[in-house]
Amino acid sequence: MANVTESNALDDKWNNVLKRWLLFSFWIMVSSLLFAKPLIALVRLSLTNENASHLILIPFLTAGLLFIERRTVFNNLSFKAGGAIFLSLSVIIAISVRLAGDIMTPDLRLTGNVLAVILLWIAGFAFCFGMAAVKSAYFSFLFLFLTVPVPNFLLERIISLLQTGSAEITEVLFNLTGVPVLREGLVFRLARVNIEVARECSGIRSTIALFILALPAAHYGLRSLWKKLFFLTCACFMMILKNGVRIVTLTLLAMYVDPSFLFGTLHRDGGIFFFLLGLLLLLPVFLLLQRGESPALAGKKELAASSEPRS
Repeated sequence: MANVTESNALDDKWNNVLKRWLLFSFWIMVSSLLFAKPLIALVRLSLTNENASHLILIPFLTAGLLFIERRTVFNNLSFKAGGAIFLSLSVIIAISVRLAGDIMTPDLRLTGNVLAVILLWIAGFAFCFGMAAVKSAYFSFLFLFLTVPVPNFLLERIISLLQTGSAEITEVLFNLTGVPVLREGLVFRLARVNIEVARECSGIRSTIALFILALPAAHYGLRSLWKKLFFLTCACFMMILKNGVRIVTLTLLAMYVDPSFLFGTLHRDGGIFFFLLGLLLLLPVFLLLQRGESPALAGKKELAASSEPRS
């Protein structure tokens, strides 16, 4: 008799979860239809702009993170109206973009609309699963905000900072190698070649890619906030360091081996090699910060598992 009761309770639980997912799926479908034009523009941007190619992947990666955290996220479900604040923010942003649309640039309008639809999705999740689920999934939803395209004026500023940082590292590396070089801003004049740390040499794509990888690593592998922030800072620095190493390596190969190295396959397609180099340089930092944290994380996971309702 007890087994029958437990079986019925389990069936009721899964039916309850299924109803919530169906309701949330309907919410996603309706909200996506309401913001169809901005979402289509987002997909088009991601497919045509190499600096935004990651945008369409973020929602799928977020779904994967929710799946990983499903035991804690969906442990305590409710229908409390905790999504009102997210819904309100979404409506305010959407109305503001519409009213100020004539004085906003297209990229800024897209940023506002995508931000509004993401807040609307989070509001639907809160309405369907409760605020406790939203709080448990806070990292997944913070990660989801990476879907919001960075406005052009801010992106250009970031690229400029990466160019400057790469140029600084390049100058230091040239000095360490003893190669005579004259620097004029972002231009380096050597005996046989002149090179410029151009916009394309900023390493923005690899920096974005590493940042996306570093976020889950910091969240799941480190506990203290200062360690997470320090690791993310190191990740950005490693990409700038990697970029400087790439520029110096190609320049020295062009000077002493073959000038075609500045235009050949290694320059065009060798980014993945130097990206992996950046990861290898970052790995010891992660392992050092993780020291003494693994047992605590394991205990935390065991505590979360023990708090689950048992069938």
